[in-house]
Amino acid sequence: MLRQPLVITMKIFLAALNLLIVLALLPLAWDWRAPFLPTVRHLLFMGLVAMPLLVIVIEFWLLRSSRPEHRALRVLSASGLLVAVVVLITSITLEGHFRWVRHQVLHANPAALEKLGRHFIVGYRDIGELRRLIKLKAISGVFVTSTNVNGKSPADIQNVIRSFQNQRKEQLQPPLWIATDQEGGSVSRLSPPLSRLPFLGDIVKRTSDVALLERNIRQYAGQQGQELAEVGVNLNFAPVVDLNFNIINPDDKYTRIFQRAISNDPTTVAQVAAWYCEALDEHGVRSTLKHFPGLGRVYEDTHLDHADLTTSLEELTRTDWMPFLHLMKKSRAFVMLGHARLTAIDKERPVSMSPKVIAGLIRGTWKHDGVLITDNFSMLAVYRSKIGMDNGSIEALNAGVDLILISYDPDQYYRVMYTLLQADKEGKLDQDILKQSDRRLERAIRALPH
Repeated sequence: MLRQPLVITMKIFLAALNLLIVLALLPLAWDWRAPFLPTVRHLLFMGLVAMPLLVIVIEFWLLRSSRPEHRALRVLSASGLLVAVVVLITSITLEGHFRWVRHQVLHANPAALEKLGRHFIVGYRDIGELRRLIKLKAISGVFVTSTNVNGKSPADIQNVIRSFQNQRKEQLQPPLWIATDQEGGSVSRLSPPLSRLPFLGDIVKRTSDVALLERNIRQYAGQQGQELAEVGVNLNFAPVVDLNFNIINPDDKYTRIFQRAISNDPTTVAQVAAWYCEALDEHGVRSTLKHFPGLGRVYEDTHLDHADLTTSLEELTRTDWMPFLHLMKKSRAFVMLGHARLTAIDKERPVSMSPKVIAGLIRGTWKHDGVLITDNFSMLAVYRSKIGMDNGSIEALNAGVDLILISYDPDQYYRVMYTLLQADKEGKLDQDILKQSDRRLERAIRALPH
């Protein structure tokens, strides 16, 4: 048999290990429903329930088998037990709150849900859940990405999208916006099965003759537009009109504007993007200019962190904004608002929810009356901003944003929609601004071929 001191030492080690485990789980228990964890959320929840329960059982056994004089063991066991209970209760409470919020949205006043649903495009991981939102008129668009088309043929994708649109027809509603990210290169969410084309910038780099460049761009966009239209996509989140300042951040995993940008020359970007938008329009696919106010100079990755654009307004107007301003006047393309802070105008809020930028500059000074859509609203630059996703959605719509995009983590739709439903009840949403937005969206959807 093991000697008593050795047994006590082993028990102390076990109690200390349990305490370290539940302490490591504690931050995760508070934030496991964060928008960067959807792919592992189910497993995380099971772990956040199973591990604390196991620790609770072990700590009870250690406490019951210890003597009063084993003070260190009892303190460690009691501490581990307490933290394990906190982790368990926090995790279950967070899940319960999500389910309650989801229930409130799905059983909300139908008219209010439809009114606010006009301003959402969402991605999906559960097609049944998506069909329910379409049935409730709780969204106006669907974002389709690689996880939705893996292993499918173009005909399969077409059939799924057609089934979404048939739901709308049965409701006598206008078509859904069916959106995707098909820029070319590594940002080609529907490739395969659609053709994987290069980045637009790659074509620009290898083509010096302007006439040949125009032909190549129109041919490229024509092929892309035809393939998208054939499967039912009517809104593409391209072209990228950020300028290429060749800023490389080794921690930038997702934005990578230096790879995706068309050129460092604003005139070239404006011209290439114009040809691209015109060619997509010919196939009934609306384009999107992104990412205003321009991410070419921004070092941080807004998917993962806060980001600031600190350049002066004079310099931005002369360079970065030239393609945006040119195409906002010459095309029907949507404008995607990024999540960088434009510090010359608003040091606190990301552009996607900044009244000073949206209502003041874009809708006010520039008099732009086209459709504005946010970048994915569940990026961490929004989620961890001072104002947050919830209040940020109120400010975005009140400022003149038309569409809130929640593409990566569809669960975040429920918290944002719940916030907006409550704000609508409390009179916090500007009804005149919403009506103006409705007119813009109606005009845009009517312009598509049906």
